[in-house]
Amino acid sequence: MSHYLKIKSKIVGIDELMNLVNTWKSNQEKIVFTNGCFDIIHQGHIDYLSKAADQGNRLIIGVNTDRSVSAIKGNNRPIQDEYSRLMILAAMEFVDAVILFDEDTPINLISKVIPNILVKGSDYKAQDIVGYDVVVNNGGNVVTLDFLEGYSTSGIEEKILKGSTNNKQ
Repeated sequence: MSHYLKIKSKIVGIDELMNLVNTWKSNQEKIVFTNGCFDIIHQGHIDYLSKAADQGNRLIIGVNTDRSVSAIKGNNRPIQDEYSRLMILAAMEFVDAVILFDEDTPINLISKVIPNILVKGSDYKAQDIVGYDVVVNNGGNVVTLDFLEGYSTSGIEEKILKGSTNNKQ
């Protein structure tokens, strides 16, 4: 299979995802789930996602649609469209599946997948993470990971905007 087709095969809809999840679960593989906007991929994302993948055997990433990113982050976001964000994430070797979700939270996805491990950043308390009850009540764990200091999409966006302002002077 070509690299391109391999990447594209990781971008799934719910039916395809559930077929993968059922196969992985029947093979006793630990499924890890995380979610986010992942607008401009940076070193902090790589650090976070690779550590999330290390928590189990299969990493699924729920990705906010363009509409939901705008609702969360404001009208100037996302900078990259949802398909671009999916392709970039799917290209990472440690990512097994990426799926869009349009709701305010990924609770519907989490309730269907019922991952063994739910991962979010340590800016959340584990018990406050959407899906905590679903995962814990089904014998799974919720893990919080520290973010890599100094790396954020908002910080990069701010730096770009300041740079373009400075160029006008």
